[in-house]
Amino acid sequence: MHRKILAAAAVAMGLVIAAPSTAIAAPSTAVAPTAVRYVALGDSFTSGPLVPTQVDLNCLRSNRNYPSLLASALGAASFKDVSCAGATTNDILNPGTGQLNRPVPAQLSAVTPDTTLVTVGIGGNDIGFSSIMTTCAEESLGSPLGSPCRDRYTSGGTDQLQERIAATAPKIANVLRAVRAAAPNARVVVLGYVTLLPDSGLGCWPVVPIAYGDVSYLRGIHRSLNAMLANTAAANGAEYIDVYTPSIGRDACKGSSTRWTEPLIPGNSAAPLHPNAAGEQGMANVILAALRA
Repeated sequence: MHRKILAAAAVAMGLVIAAPSTAIAAPSTAVAPTAVRYVALGDSFTSGPLVPTQVDLNCLRSNRNYPSLLASALGAASFKDVSCAGATTNDILNPGTGQLNRPVPAQLSAVTPDTTLVTVGIGGNDIGFSSIMTTCAEESLGSPLGSPCRDRYTSGGTDQLQERIAATAPKIANVLRAVRAAAPNARVVVLGYVTLLPDSGLGCWPVVPIAYGDVSYLRGIHRSLNAMLANTAAANGAEYIDVYTPSIGRDACKGSSTRWTEPLIPGNSAAPLHPNAAGEQGMANVILAALRA
């Protein structure tokens, strides 16, 4: 989600673009007889940084991210994936720059009156989730004991991260209203964020170097972010699809063949603390099932 982390990861991993050793097949069942005109909006959890194969280095976008897999499964008549690593709600509505400091149009410009499906995966960068994880990891490198991250963000008697989540809700609402205005007849779907830390227990320091006392705190922040996205979607005529629950047991602490998100030092081709190819496939499957239902 955070640009500096992604840029560093890209350099460190040499912008890996080779195909994975085991291909993951996209779902093949079409969900509707009518033509699907699909636009995907979002940040790095949508774009799939360092997931093979990267097709846009400015946005660290993969052609095996969940929008691409979903478009194939739907047999979409048209498909525009404008997701971009580092994107915030502001980048949905306004032009910006990507990882290479090249211009990126407002993502909303891809949505047109004939669009029939829009997926929106945004909000994590608005609260600074990746920088939060980095800060918490740095403060826990020496020892897994205590709760330095929680102590930092709740000093003074208020929870700064919960305040950031609350402040992001109207920004999400603005995005959804703009999408609806641009495509009045589209099905608009908001995605939550998949697990990074285990849904229970003390985590897996030092693989994911978060202090034992901070794991439950950050888990709660993650859930609060998803709850805000669900509530804001419902209040603005959009659907919410829960990808967190299906990803439980597939967090960054699990083995490389099980996890959907990578630890701080990835073992699969993906950015640190981001979905890998299996995670993008998993999200595509969840979304497909929800659309069919």
